[in-house]
Amino acid sequence: MSESAFTPAHHQASTLYLPPGPWLTVLDCLCERFSAISRQQWLDRIARGRVLDGEGQPIQVDLAYREGLRIHYFREVPNETPIPVQETILYADEHLVVADKPHFLPVTPAGEYIEQTLLRRLIRTLDNPDLVPLHRIDRHTAGLVLFSANKQSRSAYQQLFPTRKIDKCYEAIARPLPDLDFPRVHKSRLIDGEPFFRMQEGEGPSNTETRIEVRERTADLWRYGLYPVTGKKHQLRVHMAALGAAICNDPFYPDVIKDALDEYDKPLKLLAQGLRFIDPLTGQERVFESRITLDW
Repeated sequence: MSESAFTPAHHQASTLYLPPGPWLTVLDCLCERFSAISRQQWLDRIARGRVLDGEGQPIQVDLAYREGLRIHYFREVPNETPIPVQETILYADEHLVVADKPHFLPVTPAGEYIEQTLLRRLIRTLDNPDLVPLHRIDRHTAGLVLFSANKQSRSAYQQLFPTRKIDKCYEAIARPLPDLDFPRVHKSRLIDGEPFFRMQEGEGPSNTETRIEVRERTADLWRYGLYPVTGKKHQLRVHMAALGAAICNDPFYPDVIKDALDEYDKPLKLLAQGLRFIDPLTGQERVFESRITLDW
């Protein structure tokens, strides 16, 4: 079977539903099904985040094979296009790095982005290959991203997120919602959407929660403060669209803009603006604020 046997999904992504077989891992299946690509090449692609699961997340090299599992795969990009934006390092010590990510720059290698990512840029700038992001924000979103700089202290910082011991504040610009009361809390159940890179609200118990306030009003647009209690993929974008105020310049919600190209003068009006937590190593309160501002 050749690579062209994949069915097209999104941009350069291709989709494969794993067929019946005796394989122990997804890697074993890919190596046998696409024998023209060497095992070393598959290992390299997985290591660089170019093989994704059904939720669009990079797979691990030892992901167990399961018939029918949906895998997304990106063809190699021989010449990666530079992304003309610049990150800023706001803070760095031996354990923690805090960066301001500009719009359009991915946090980690995935799909068609390898070197043009915040992680790879910071590794080069700080000469620290041990850097690992402690959380993610979307490529289209700007703002704060925390990185662990030290393997020994990494788990202590990683635990801040699943235990909800970190307060996150976002800002967004979207159309007015004069018929709704603010501040308000929006809860819903987020499930996988279509195409594979989107999320949608579904039936069942809520698994996401966002507190929303209005910070500034103009005749045409409002500036919202968003405080996510949970951290699901695209949570804020889906919640705002569900309320009837999709965030300005969102290429995915409420509808996908087909074949949308990056317009650097029209970024998604969403900013990861603030982070607050008690440092697990020192017991001191840490507060970080983005220097990026959202223009009307």
